[in-house]
Amino acid sequence: MDRRHFLGAAAGAAGAAGATVAGCDADRQERPTRKARARRARASRRAREAAERALPGSPDWRVRTPGPAAAVQGYADRVSVLPGEEFGLYVSTTAPGFRVSAYRVGWYGGAQARRVWRSGRIPGIRQGAPAFLQATRTVRADWKRSLTVATTGWPEGAYLLRLDADHGHQRYVPIVVRSREARGRTLLMHAVATWQAYNTWGGFSLYQGQDGAYGTRSLAVSFDRPYAGDGAEKFLVYERAAVVLAERLGIPLAYTTGVDVALDASVLDGAAAALSLGHDEYWTPEQREHVTRARDAGTNLAFLGANACFRRIRLAPGPGGTPARTVVCYKTAYRDDPYLVGHRDMATTDFRLPPAPDPESSLIGLMYEGYPVDAPYVVLEGGHWLFAGTGVERGTAFDHLVGVEYDRVTPGDPTPRRLEIIAHSPLVCRGRHSHSDSAYYTVESGAGVFASGTMRWVEALMAGTRENGRNHGMDARTGAFVTRTTENLLRAFAAGPGGKTQPRPKDNVRSVYGASATA
Repeated sequence: MDRRHFLGAAAGAAGAAGATVAGCDADRQERPTRKARARRARASRRAREAAERALPGSPDWRVRTPGPAAAVQGYADRVSVLPGEEFGLYVSTTAPGFRVSAYRVGWYGGAQARRVWRSGRIPGIRQGAPAFLQATRTVRADWKRSLTVATTGWPEGAYLLRLDADHGHQRYVPIVVRSREARGRTLLMHAVATWQAYNTWGGFSLYQGQDGAYGTRSLAVSFDRPYAGDGAEKFLVYERAAVVLAERLGIPLAYTTGVDVALDASVLDGAAAALSLGHDEYWTPEQREHVTRARDAGTNLAFLGANACFRRIRLAPGPGGTPARTVVCYKTAYRDDPYLVGHRDMATTDFRLPPAPDPESSLIGLMYEGYPVDAPYVVLEGGHWLFAGTGVERGTAFDHLVGVEYDRVTPGDPTPRRLEIIAHSPLVCRGRHSHSDSAYYTVESGAGVFASGTMRWVEALMAGTRENGRNHGMDARTGAFVTRTTENLLRAFAAGPGGKTQPRPKDNVRSVYGASATA
């Protein structure tokens, strides 16, 4: 009771006790409970989301004429921002000027993106040569800022900034307008560390040096440089189609990046589900810990690719000490990392390897096994709830769906129980006969965990269209199967913990692989 109500009650006569109780009741009614406020906030957010999804899209969002590598290119000084925050954009171009358009990716009646902002014309300059940090063979653009972009009024989501130069050439700069929290929503985790690991801009990535050799590769890569190619290849191939599908379904969504999950676990609190998209290889131990903790608190997990959570990385500062602007992964040269002297458990190599082995299978249910492969996807449990409405049965196959990397159940390694293998696909990789698996398991919290076991799952959402070129030869039948299965997955996981709302998985690992745990 506040002071005003207390004084009023104290001034009453003998019957004031009853008035005081009424006053307390009235006060309780006037002041909405925290749960009621949260319900109203969720309803308001969902109304805004529905209104956003109903808006007309912008079919012209694609880059049509990238031109030479130096024609126009850029990068942002943040991998993500909260709605309303600013970020810096750094652009180099051979044209006298350029404009920037911000496109939010979604369904939008099939247009698949909507332009939410466009800059005026900005004078163009050709920026200087990048810096090269010899100790780690790191390329960093270190350009001058071209403009500051405010995201006021931008809805949460995955964005493509398109740079349009005066001479007609174009490039993307990806950025995520992330969610502050994801309670009750399906959280999409964009794999920005993996994007950067494979980025060859400036001649170096975590895979090769300027001469193409592994031995001259970067040991650390910087976000302070453009992405090679059209500027957003990894997002477009391995993530965009999943975003478009999730937005089309109309389920409550939230957005973040693996870097942000590593820095702050709170975005996972109460999330209905968290999605690892098509190629999500590079994780910090913090991201893994936070995602595991979310699973154990009831958040469903889906791994829509293969080779996820494979490399252990750490995040280091960038120019001026800006946090988390560098991805460090020494791989086989981890003993050369000076950081290891004081942090023996932080070797930036594969999670499964010494000196601190922690195989990814304990979280995903599967282990990465090989590359390259191209094989049919073969259904094992046709009656599984994930396959409802697809018409499949045991032995139904989909050509080319397994590739280019794959995962499988390896019973000799840490593997959750009860785990059900729902697809078991024979393959040959580099002369070795093996299998790729799709699997599903649940934990005590009720959370369900699905892993597709193939890196082509998200790509297959575009099968039968022209969205991904030839798309490895996958046809419209494959696209329809993967789309329906993913719809079943997303709708079920949005409804609550899979272990409480869906049939219990049957532990069939022994019947599939036998006691010897061999393929």
